Amino acid sequence: MAAAYLEFDLTRELDQLHREPGWTSGQNAKTLVKYDDFRVVLTALKARAGLPGHRTEGRISIQTVMGHIQVRAEGRTFDLPKGSLLALDRGVPHDVEALEESAFLLTIAWTGKDEKRAS
Repeated sequence: MAAAYLEFDLTRELDQLHREPGWTSGQNAKTLVKYDDFRVVLTALKARAGLPGHRTEGRISIQTVMGHIQVRAEGRTFDLPKGSLLALDRGVPHDVEALEESAFLLTIAWTGKDEKRAS
């Protein structure tokens, strides 16, 4: 998961997530890239499934690659249809809900090796 370069076919990765047993729970995720200070996670959600409130010590971006999600943070609801991108500063509490079957890329970046990591 860490090399000089990594390349992914997101359609194929999503197909695989949808075939795994975890998909029956309404969500499934796969870490695509894992460096000490940087992660990229592909997450698939069934309609109305979500990730409850949480935070990370790194800065994050959430990019919708399929479907339509909403992210609640900082007292706002961010509407993120396919092709949308949201960035949040470190430590900002947020939750995610899929309005329809959806998938998004979560990117997490940390500034120092000693900071807590989100899994």
